[in-house]
Amino acid sequence: MKGTSVGAALEVPEHAAVRPLAERFPGAFLRHEVAAGDEHVVYVDPSRILEVLGWLKRDPDHHYDYLSDLTAVDFGGDRPLQVVYQLFSIPHRQALRVKAELPLSDLVIDSAVPLWDAANWLEREVYDMFGITFRGHPDLRRILMPDDYAEGHPLRKDFPLRGRFSREEQTRRALSQEPGDYYIPAEIEIAGKARPVPWQETGEESGPPAGGDPRQ
Repeated sequence: MKGTSVGAALEVPEHAAVRPLAERFPGAFLRHEVAAGDEHVVYVDPSRILEVLGWLKRDPDHHYDYLSDLTAVDFGGDRPLQVVYQLFSIPHRQALRVKAELPLSDLVIDSAVPLWDAANWLEREVYDMFGITFRGHPDLRRILMPDDYAEGHPLRKDFPLRGRFSREEQTRRALSQEPGDYYIPAEIEIAGKARPVPWQETGEESGPPAGGDPRQ
């Protein structure tokens, strides 16, 4: 992997957006590297992420109109968390990965929803799994874990394999949940009408195994 900083002796690998980006935002462009042979990655100042992303989207010479992914990476060891934006320009058939590094003491960055609607649920997932807050997000709340999930953020490296609570406490919390908080009325109604299916109705030729029907 080869990395290049603005003003460094090494030539910036050819990419239509890298050099213009470095020249347009000399204070926000931190470094550039090529990963996996041909994947261009630029690191930018997180405080100027919207400015940089907005230019990449709107400038007609680049026009990164498609946000194909937005995620985060935690390398552990008290290192900064990376927010990763995978961009693609459909008109120019060009990909670019943008990264912003956040210190653990300040996991806040501006939301990209004003630029791409696709960022909405992706940012909610990053918020849920990594604990990164997206400033200006229209509806920032958990999307995979329950709203009242109190064990933290499961994709952080410091998250215990079995969770922060004991199995007993996890079970107690699960059993104390109100179905109405997690299911729509139609789903609750369907569940209320459900009934056990006797083995005779399953089409099985033989009866239940010795010792009774384990489904009862």
